Amino acid sequence: MRDKPLPPWAAQVGAASWAQLFLKFVLSHPAVTVVIPATSKPKNMTDNLQAGVGALLDSRQRADLVALLG
Repeated sequence: MRDKPLPPWAAQVGAASWAQLFLKFVLSHPAVTVVIPATSKPKNMTDNLQAGVGALLDSRQRADLVALLG
């Protein structure tokens, strides 16, 4: 995903990176109660933490993300 631009609606949920968008995807799923992202890099940890800021994805945005990747 490194070279792919984020979908335009990512800004609506406050996602500035693919990592944030994917974490928001998982966090917003009704069956998920906890997310434990793993990283040893402080830069990535800071980026991951930003997934908890702003809105989560709604069901339509989750479906759009799945379609985008499929």
